[in-house]
Amino acid sequence: MATPRRTLEELHLLKCSLLPGELLAFTEDAAQWTSLLDSYALDPDCELPDSEAQAAPHFQVKLEGSSDVFFDVELPYDYSEGGADVHVRGLPRVAVRGDCLGRDEQERWQRAVSDALRDAQVQDSEYPSYELISTHLLPQLHASLDSRPSPATTRSTSTSAGTNYESLRAAQANVDATGRTSGPNRSSSRYHALFVSHHLKSPQKRRSISQWSHELALSGFAKVGYPGVIYCEGAQEDVEDFVDRVKSMQWLALRLRFIEPAPAVSSSAERVQGVQGKGGARREWAEFEKVGEVVEEMRRLDREKFIVEMGIGSAGNPSTTSSK
Repeated sequence: MATPRRTLEELHLLKCSLLPGELLAFTEDAAQWTSLLDSYALDPDCELPDSEAQAAPHFQVKLEGSSDVFFDVELPYDYSEGGADVHVRGLPRVAVRGDCLGRDEQERWQRAVSDALRDAQVQDSEYPSYELISTHLLPQLHASLDSRPSPATTRSTSTSAGTNYESLRAAQANVDATGRTSGPNRSSSRYHALFVSHHLKSPQKRRSISQWSHELALSGFAKVGYPGVIYCEGAQEDVEDFVDRVKSMQWLALRLRFIEPAPAVSSSAERVQGVQGKGGARREWAEFEKVGEVVEEMRRLDREKFIVEMGIGSAGNPSTTSSK
């Protein structure tokens, strides 16, 4: 089996890339794998058990509030055994499940999984499970959910699982090639955006991101190392411009978690961060190296929930900030 650290690296990347309403849950040795993943999130260099002493990870990926269709994923013992060498490793085993899944529909979904596993983007990726699930399976699952009739039960499911995905796609589609909002609805309302990537280490990328934030009068931060996190806030058209510039660079597993109107800042958070406003002051761009610094900064901004939803840190857990 792949080394526990490499397996956890990919599982952490996958978990961080999940949008609100998308769930990953271990089904075998759940307590052990959840604990390992939490430890890795806090410290990628943490001590890990011998791979011979632990079972291969087995987990489910589904949409919140719906068990009509979900994916049962197992990483075999030869999974990623060759590391980045794509010619000497196994691929994830994926079975399609569902509470009320008919035989024909199950076979159709299983064919979709087989086709995705043969895709060159999955075959050649250093992180095939991430590529398979985030690029192929979850988008298809959202599309299937959104195309169904909407009785009361389906409507409630779509609210929890589909709305965020659709609003994100709509927001991305509304940005033209220059990064500005197209059409007559362009405004200067405040927006914020959050990216997660496998890593952020390149000095050139870090310089560019910092320069763009100052040029566009954005506040926010970049978390360097593993994983990479980029958060910004500012005028809508400037945030959209920034997002487009970041996406134009070459990345390993970059995912835009959201671009949306920024929530109102509480009076206490405004006093702490000194952003935007009454005196015209704004917080400058910052760069962090530790997960705990990201959590603490988002807590200061009264935005901690956006990071907790990514699987980074735990709400109300002070050890998150002290240990990293």
